[in-house]
Amino acid sequence: MLQPWFGEAKFGIFLHWGIYSTGRTSESWAFFNGEISHEDYMAQAREFTASHYDPDAWARLFAQAGAKYAVLTAKHHDGFALWPTKVSSLNSVEGAPAGRDLIGPYCDALRKHGLKVGIYFSHLDWSHPDYASILPKGWQPHDHGNMHSNPFGYPQNGESPERWEQFLAFHRAQLKELCTLYRPDLLWFDGDWERDADQWHFAELRDQLQQWAPGVVVNSRLGGYGDYGTPEQAVPIQAPPGVWELCLTSNDHWGYFEGDTNFKTPRECMRILAECAGMGGNFLLDIGPKADGTLQSEQTDLLQKIGRWTHKHAEALYGTTRGLPHGHFYGPSTLSADQRTLYLFLFEIPRDAISVKGIRNPIKRVSALGSNQELNHHISGGAPWAHLPGVTWIEVPHSVLDDDITVLKIELDAPLDLYSGAGDDHVI
Repeated sequence: MLQPWFGEAKFGIFLHWGIYSTGRTSESWAFFNGEISHEDYMAQAREFTASHYDPDAWARLFAQAGAKYAVLTAKHHDGFALWPTKVSSLNSVEGAPAGRDLIGPYCDALRKHGLKVGIYFSHLDWSHPDYASILPKGWQPHDHGNMHSNPFGYPQNGESPERWEQFLAFHRAQLKELCTLYRPDLLWFDGDWERDADQWHFAELRDQLQQWAPGVVVNSRLGGYGDYGTPEQAVPIQAPPGVWELCLTSNDHWGYFEGDTNFKTPRECMRILAECAGMGGNFLLDIGPKADGTLQSEQTDLLQKIGRWTHKHAEALYGTTRGLPHGHFYGPSTLSADQRTLYLFLFEIPRDAISVKGIRNPIKRVSALGSNQELNHHISGGAPWAHLPGVTWIEVPHSVLDDDITVLKIELDAPLDLYSGAGDDHVI
């Protein structure tokens, strides 16, 4: 059930944290792709100490960055849970030196600092003995795929619908635990691609989730039964339909990976946030804590620098709607909820006045956020007798420029009346 807060939030933090956070392997895919044995991969749990885990410091940093929600990997594809699940010993209490629940303190800290609670959960479980028990719909016995995903050894072993039903019971039991113990605002699912929606019984699950956690927001990775879309690792060129959220790593890995120093710059992340907001979407920026719970200094610095900009320009981000279509302004833009204020994001230092096309409304005032200085503007051209607007030109002196991205505020006398036509050759 899509709650209003989600579309208004614009910025969230993704955290991939688990036994892979030793920094030597990628999360789950390392053993799936044969880069390391399953046994050696799971042995990393012996180093998962969470000895410096400070969820209050996490939440404080996320709030400082301007995030409105966060999503933590409660269980990735490897099957290791960060809470004391009663249906598996693969968890942070029984299966690692951490020896305690890591989800509860995270939820409490986020709520303390005013952030919405998101929990990531992988449907598939490449370590569960009953998971690889049926074939994807339409597969034949010779389409073996991966040993962690699908039953091997045909025709000796064959499929086992009974074992698949046992896995679904386990799957539901873990989700019910997460919902009833922690009351998440958001469930961020992953791993729905290896079976179809009927095999997962996702329609039934959707109703169960609302019973266990009334009002919980669910992402799209529920076989088509989710609330919003989740493009991954690539900024959309065109606005996706409906409500959506881009998830993107801050370097080249989702989890902590030793030696990966290819971090995105603060300004790059600010630009992506502005582009997502301008197309009506959210930006979920991923970071990877280490096995002891500490954050990488580069990621901490990144979030702090983003926070300077987001807090200064908060009114142009939170609670806004998608802005002008392509062709009206050379950059992202957003609109206030009442459609009476237009915000323009300037990525570069302008050499001349900047232009906006198609605004029919009289403009009451133009300014730069963070400055009380009114900016001069004038209109060039147009055919008012045919209701065709001219081009609005805005002068932007260097004194009002932001160090990263300048945001202009255009206040209108009424909800935006925008012209997006091809002109008219019969107006003379």
